[in-house]
Amino acid sequence: MKNDKLKNQYRINEQIRVREVRIVGDNGSTVVPTRDAINMAHEQGVDLVEISPNANPPVCRLIDYSKFLYQQKKRQKEMKAKQVKVEVKEIRFGPQTDEHDYQFKLKHAKEFLEEGNKVRAYVFFRGRSILFKEQGEVLLLRFANDLEEVGKVEGMPSLEGKKMFLYLAPKKAGSKKMSQQARDREAAEQEAKEAKKAQQAEKVEAEAAEMPANGGLFANAKISADALKKLTEEE
Repeated sequence: MKNDKLKNQYRINEQIRVREVRIVGDNGSTVVPTRDAINMAHEQGVDLVEISPNANPPVCRLIDYSKFLYQQKKRQKEMKAKQVKVEVKEIRFGPQTDEHDYQFKLKHAKEFLEEGNKVRAYVFFRGRSILFKEQGEVLLLRFANDLEEVGKVEGMPSLEGKKMFLYLAPKKAGSKKMSQQARDREAAEQEAKEAKKAQQAEKVEAEAAEMPANGGLFANAKISADALKKLTEEE
């Protein structure tokens, strides 16, 4: 179905019924009668493909139509893969949200923004709580201030019906969240690295202790310099 839709976007050969066309290629472009262009395509064993029908005259290329469709599909696929899917995550507050609930929601909002998503935070005023709309505005402004390192405000808090909204966008493109397994592996590697450093330092101390008293300051300095070099290389 998708292939048929792509095919129907372009006219080829005898489907092109204008008087003349502009043929573009590596050597520039030239305007020729459409019948001559179709004959040129047949002689080269390719197709006359109309790529810009709204131009005057329409722009065409001499190319294998199957190859052309393949290139178009490939280009569309690459463009789709490069697009970052941005979702809008909602965070809901009450006008008198307690500190524990606030910190919990702040943590989630920070994660959403770091992953590249937008955040729509709002305070819902139920019944007579609309009297506390200033309190809701203060809460949203505090929320924006606490997230300033990862998010930027797209507009000041605005009241719409019984809800006051605040929109935040990520400051930088989202990155894939590291899995718990990856974090554990990274922590284990860091611990192993630190243990190796400690072992290297103990070895240096042992070597220094075994040096004769008259070994001189130069010998001890050489051991320390070698140890420092090894530790630096480990970094």
